[in-house]
Amino acid sequence: MITVADAILHAFDHRQPMAPITDSDPDFDLPRAYAAQAELTKTRRRRGARVVGVKTGFTNTTIWDLYNVHAPIHGPVFDTTWRSGPVAAADFLEPRIEPEIVLRLDASPSPEMDDESLTACIGALARGFEIVTSPFPGWRFRAADTVAAGALHGALVTGDFARATRDALAALASFDIRLIRDGETVARGRGANVLGTGPLAALRDLVTRRGADRLQAGWIVSTGTLTDALAIAPGESWTTEIDGLSLPPLSLTIV
Repeated sequence: MITVADAILHAFDHRQPMAPITDSDPDFDLPRAYAAQAELTKTRRRRGARVVGVKTGFTNTTIWDLYNVHAPIHGPVFDTTWRSGPVAAADFLEPRIEPEIVLRLDASPSPEMDDESLTACIGALARGFEIVTSPFPGWRFRAADTVAAGALHGALVTGDFARATRDALAALASFDIRLIRDGETVARGRGANVLGTGPLAALRDLVTRRGADRLQAGWIVSTGTLTDALAIAPGESWTTEIDGLSLPPLSLTIV
């Protein structure tokens, strides 16, 4: 019997789009979707991949209506998907790029922690580009479809990490960012696009949603796109400019 995880893995492996699961099964909900995601993760682990962190998705409230997804989701990041550039567009189905802030954890956060204790778990910050990929043509889906498909995670590229100082953590709520393709600004965003108050809110939401399934010390957490996700194509060069938050630069070439 072919499972949802089997079908999604086949789509990714063979670059063959598939209809959203919810088209044929309207009752396919988030609990079933996370169960399918867990099966997908098990298969990738059997293939040799190791989980090194978590990506959050749909934390940018300004694009919820655009995608008809109105709450955050999450999925694993693997040592095979956390990579340096360049990135090949042909490796993914309908790939798009997202500028993000990535956290590196020095300690394992738990849901009962207050804000001070939670932020104390963060050891370092970096700029990131997540390449998101949709097996569902035209990026048409419901939330459960995206969860089952590994939260649409394709790859994560990060810049050098900088120590998470008190000032840097405070600046996460108020910085501005420009997404730049081939020297031209193509999108603008700000830290507060992430759940209204910034990337720390994404971490709080993630820790709460996972409950007893705690994030591990040493893991990275990608906190969600700061702008809309934009399509990528070979030959492009992407970077960001940030005002109000000092982090090492990051550029990415698409091949």
